[in-house]
Amino acid sequence: MKGLLKRAFTAIVFAIVMLGGLFGGRYSFIGLFALITALCLWEFLGLVLNTEARKDFYRKVIGLGLGIMPFILASIVQLNLIPDRESFIVMAALLFSPFVFLCFVFELYTESEKPFTNIAYIVLGLFYIGIPFALLDFIAFDGEYFYATTVFGLLLMTWTNDTMAYFIGSQFGKTPLFPRISPKKTWEGTMGGVAVTFLVAYLLSIYIPDLNLMNWMVLAIIIAIFGSLGDLVESMLKRSHQIKDSGSLLPGHGGLLDRFDGFIFMLPFAAAYLLWIRG
Repeated sequence: MKGLLKRAFTAIVFAIVMLGGLFGGRYSFIGLFALITALCLWEFLGLVLNTEARKDFYRKVIGLGLGIMPFILASIVQLNLIPDRESFIVMAALLFSPFVFLCFVFELYTESEKPFTNIAYIVLGLFYIGIPFALLDFIAFDGEYFYATTVFGLLLMTWTNDTMAYFIGSQFGKTPLFPRISPKKTWEGTMGGVAVTFLVAYLLSIYIPDLNLMNWMVLAIIIAIFGSLGDLVESMLKRSHQIKDSGSLLPGHGGLLDRFDGFIFMLPFAAAYLLWIRG
């Protein structure tokens, strides 16, 4: 009972913070997802690097700086904070590569037995977490328009898909989906989660006019496929490092990366679709 209350309290606080950040305006949105990006990167780097060594702490700091840079640059561009937008994009691109190569310079002096493995993990954080969250800016901001409700819909469908897959699978699941990676996931739970996600997409088309029914349904398909794959990918990551949760930031729920794994993985595909239909 105590564990259930802890989970419920965490869920309520988390929901309040998310809704406040989402609908509090452009800058609260940026602040919220900059924090989420940073914490997800920190958890990821904590999984793949040995945090007992001081040098690994420095690697995490470098990885955090590198990984969050795309989100910061995308926010500056999408909020039109720089008058000469085109010149800023070119300058940012020119500065970005030297920053990446600083990882190589750092490893020259660490005397590590696996320097290129360390570099690979740092750069992987950039592609696995940093760039997808940067693409979120292009979903949320389009000139003078701020599509907070579209982002809310994507989050709602992603978490519905994940939560309902768990509950339906725990009650009715019999056929393993991917036993090598996640033994508890079942086809019954997955299909149940997909069905409820389509129902949520239908309701979103009624109450959120940003997109029509067909577009919400396409996004539901993207989430059903790539959100589910993202959950499996993070399970693969945790299994390869023999851990249960990515962190303990959310009592009773694990780490922040555990909550955003499917959302992160589906973002590139959702962003590509939304930017295409917006022209």
